[in-house]
Amino acid sequence: MAVSAEKPKPESILATDVGSTTTKAILIEKRGDEYRLITRGEMPTTVEAPWDNVMIGVRKAVRRVSELIERPLLDESGHLIRPKQGNRGVDMYVSTSSAGGGLQMMVGGLVSAISATSAHRAALGAGAVVLDVIAVDDGRSTSEQITRISELRPDIVLISGGVDGGSVTYLAALTETVMEANPQPRFGMTYKLPFIYAGNKDAADMIQDMASKQFAVHVVDNLRPSHDVENLGPARQAIHDIFMNHVMAQAPGYHELMEWVDTQIMPTPGAVGSLIALMAKQYGINIIGVDIGGATTDVFSDFGGTFTRTVSANLGMSYSITNVLEEAGFENIRRWVPFGIDEESFSNWISNKMVRPTTIPQTWYHLMLEQALAREALRLSFEHHKSLARKVEKTEDSMAMRTRTELFASSKGVEVIDMMKLHMLVGSGGVLSHAPRRSQAALMLMDSFQPQGVTELTVDSIFMMPHLGVLGSVYPDIAAEVFDKDCLVRLGTLIAPAGRSKEGRPVATVHVSRANGTSEDVTVRYGEIVRLPLGVGETAHATVTPDGAFDMGAGKGKKVDVELHGGLVGIIIDGRGRPIEIPTDEAKRVERVAQWIHAMEAYPDDVVQKYINQYAAKPAPAASKSERNGGQERGGLFNRLLKR
Repeated sequence: MAVSAEKPKPESILATDVGSTTTKAILIEKRGDEYRLITRGEMPTTVEAPWDNVMIGVRKAVRRVSELIERPLLDESGHLIRPKQGNRGVDMYVSTSSAGGGLQMMVGGLVSAISATSAHRAALGAGAVVLDVIAVDDGRSTSEQITRISELRPDIVLISGGVDGGSVTYLAALTETVMEANPQPRFGMTYKLPFIYAGNKDAADMIQDMASKQFAVHVVDNLRPSHDVENLGPARQAIHDIFMNHVMAQAPGYHELMEWVDTQIMPTPGAVGSLIALMAKQYGINIIGVDIGGATTDVFSDFGGTFTRTVSANLGMSYSITNVLEEAGFENIRRWVPFGIDEESFSNWISNKMVRPTTIPQTWYHLMLEQALAREALRLSFEHHKSLARKVEKTEDSMAMRTRTELFASSKGVEVIDMMKLHMLVGSGGVLSHAPRRSQAALMLMDSFQPQGVTELTVDSIFMMPHLGVLGSVYPDIAAEVFDKDCLVRLGTLIAPAGRSKEGRPVATVHVSRANGTSEDVTVRYGEIVRLPLGVGETAHATVTPDGAFDMGAGKGKKVDVELHGGLVGIIIDGRGRPIEIPTDEAKRVERVAQWIHAMEAYPDDVVQKYINQYAAKPAPAASKSERNGGQERGGLFNRLLKR
């Protein structure tokens, strides 16, 4: 049911996020002249056996909220009471969902680096997990592609390729490959799998005739109408509509959920992306958001109005934690730990974590190891994100291009991520949002993303971004207000000159003037981190004068004037340069990492010194068996499991 923006704004809004394991409900209400989060409740998701009805978990989560506010939200028959009447009910209900693995898609295109990549971006931006990307030039034979597609159980297939007015031969061949594979949907075996065609418009009728024999075909505007134009909007909207009206309708219990909501159900990642894009527009800033989970890490960005989402499906902190070790390498993880560790003990601990994915660190020792892993999972996910965050647009030089090489390069687009122009970095996920000290979250974001210039660091307090994302599709002002006041935890502002120098050499001098009339001058040296107090809600003005080898965005050695926003960690001046250099000598590495931890007050000094004394002198840690493995038994099986 659509909501008219002309109607009076609701004063009580219930929102749920039906996750793969947990259904989370929040209540937002107008108090005085502002909208605020009132409370939240969560219960296990019930989309799978033995329940096979998502509404069981939804009702339990809503009842939990009802208990906390001591106000009935459901009537005797289990239906929402609406509109709010006195001390009963709510005015509006919205929801997102990633239950059952969320929206899963297979995409295809003619050229891997052009149409297939655009199809990939369109699906990711709509909140999908992309199971595979098929292209004529992907290096696989037709039989290999057919075998792979037949193994998939997608919710939607998206095919693109060819500029408008171009050849249709290869599009027909690609469609025949998909038809031969005949992929089956995950839900609703009696209905046709949705098939979105977003390619050369001249082939639309032919593809419709061919594919409609097996699939429910939806034709939308071409993703790449010309080599230098990318048009993702129509395909993304079609994905949202099909997800709501066809895919979700087949899942157990979702038909009733669709009757409850006042706007479209959105895939959870798509809702988070919508909120990131909304805040970029509301604040007029460039923003990056990251959600690191147990199995995947999603990265979102909006630079100059170009929105990008990527998902690293095998980089997470529990179910796919061994993949982080495999992709990052032991040495890259080890470099962030302020003591010596040996690879065998570390591998055994990670393998135990994979086998028991719900365990959390019980000691400072294991917390440091987990956060070192998180840095690498975030770094690798961001590298993947930057490779796809590109903008394809027509320029004055486009028509002058003559060679095939020039045309191909233009078709791939230009990179949009510029860390010197990043204004805000938002972290989400358990390892960031629930870090015991907020300074730990700030240090993880600094080390993994390595922002440059001036960047505000924040985290999502209770993973409320999906709820606000779907709410923002109807009432963006309410979503933005609650996001700013109740969702964001402001850690502080990072000042990070880009460049390299020698240890101990000056990097920059920072003059800070606070609103209360106090001021101070700080000189940070290469390899140092300096932290200054500036509380939440406080602002200050700073003049940053970098050394001649360093740049703050205006050029090497040129000073900049900036406004700083305070937070729980304060002002952080990062003199480690970009990219961050870590000594290869073991003793110097341990000393340097310990200094950074001390400067940020990320861990107690006595704990860090204890581990330095205990482990630095020997290659393998002498920690007890219980401490090394979190009280869990281990054996050679875990090493063999890891190396498979």
